[in-house]
Amino acid sequence: MYSTIKVLHSYWAYFTLFVLIIAVLNAAVGYFKNKEFSLAKDLRISLFALIFTHIQLVIGLILYFVTPNLNAWGTGEVMGNSLLRLLLLEHPLTNIIAVALITIGWSKHKKALTSKKKFARIGLFYGIGLLLILLRIPYDIWLS
Repeated sequence: MYSTIKVLHSYWAYFTLFVLIIAVLNAAVGYFKNKEFSLAKDLRISLFALIFTHIQLVIGLILYFVTPNLNAWGTGEVMGNSLLRLLLLEHPLTNIIAVALITIGWSKHKKALTSKKKFARIGLFYGIGLLLILLRIPYDIWLS
């Protein structure tokens, strides 16, 4: 079960990152070109990015609680081992913060009255969330 969830978490990450990058780029283009926020395109791109990141979070949380590495918390070796610290503390905590920021961006964009503010809030919060995610991906494991 662990290996199946790990593979799912790894492959879903590609979709999530792709959609999140598209959402940030779309928001930047909309902001700088003073476009109108379209429900047909802009809202859907932002919503898909939100949904994909939440699905990734759920898969990641399931993976966290079924990983054999979870037993390392009881031995006290997590903070002394950089890989375990990344997998059991830094990666999950940073990504939970990133998903929270993306969710805040979604909520704040709905309250904005102008298209420029909608794009700004999506771009800012989704962009920070994307940056945090990219900073804490365990690339050595993910790409191997």
